[in-house]
Amino acid sequence: MSGHKIPDRKAIAPEMFVQQAAHANGDVSAGPPPGDTICSTESRRDYTLESKAEDGFYEPADTSLLAVTRVDAANLIRALQQLEVIAKRQAPRIAFKAKGRILFLDLAEIVAVQAEGNYVSLRHRPNPYLLRESLSSMAEMLKPYGFIRIHRSVVVNISAVEEIQPLPTGEYRLRVKGGKEYLVTRTYKDNLRDLAQLWVGSERLCG
Repeated sequence: MSGHKIPDRKAIAPEMFVQQAAHANGDVSAGPPPGDTICSTESRRDYTLESKAEDGFYEPADTSLLAVTRVDAANLIRALQQLEVIAKRQAPRIAFKAKGRILFLDLAEIVAVQAEGNYVSLRHRPNPYLLRESLSSMAEMLKPYGFIRIHRSVVVNISAVEEIQPLPTGEYRLRVKGGKEYLVTRTYKDNLRDLAQLWVGSERLCG
């Protein structure tokens, strides 16, 4: 048996890894061929931490690859405000004539539309508005924007609904933002399914 000591494979593995990494970076310093010794490496991609004696902080040895972005707080706030204005402009709105003027309201601010004779009342806080229009035509126009009919004389904005309560009669009591309550008749109770995209523990509700 040879007197040469067989190198430990566990000890060789890290050395081979270092050599392979060095060749991959292409920055191997001149020296003996692989196998005789570990080649020293000096890579521009060295991310080891170096200590700064003067302040005790650590920073990457090479910061040339670190993207540093400085954002001015005032400019950021200004950009966010502009985005908010754009979002409001793109929100669905309704335009109607009232007292010789054309008014514009965000549909999200209208909680309900209620029939009042030959008119409909847009339930908008703080002031409701009367339009000479039929509820049926308003219900059809507003349906794509998240309004559902719950009564022959009431259409509600589903985003304004806060609570519904089943009644012994098979009808429902519905409450919207601001505390106003409306009756949901059995004819329109199936429309309540559109109030939410996910129902948990209430499979029989509105059925």
